[in-house]
Amino acid sequence: QVQLVDSGGGLVQAGGSLRLSCAASGRTASSYTMGWFRQAPGKEREFVAAINWSGGRTLYADSVKGRFTISRDNAKNTVDLQMIGLKPEDTAVYYCAADQRFTTNRSGYYYWGQGTQVTVSS
Repeated sequence: QVQLVDSGGGLVQAGGSLRLSCAASGRTASSYTMGWFRQAPGKEREFVAAINWSGGRTLYADSVKGRFTISRDNAKNTVDLQMIGLKPEDTAVYYCAADQRFTTNRSGYYYWGQGTQVTVSS
């Protein structure tokens, strides 16, 4: 069992930056792939980034490559998403997720955080 708590969202102007954080609890949390997804109003939840258990492998959606960076600290059981160069189209609720598989597939993630709102104004 893994519990996830997202934080760090907020309102920022276009071009600005935010850092999201996900705190994981559970005996085996550090062994899981961690991912970030986002869901904008009226749209499906989409993949943003993922990092494997060791931090040695990462994946990014094309729309965020070069602007977002995912990282993890297994000693603290946290996963961060550093976002720079934010655009209005990045506005969404962001969710962290965990699963044993290293995948971009939303259905592959079993554990989810409650979400944190990111709003980028133009």
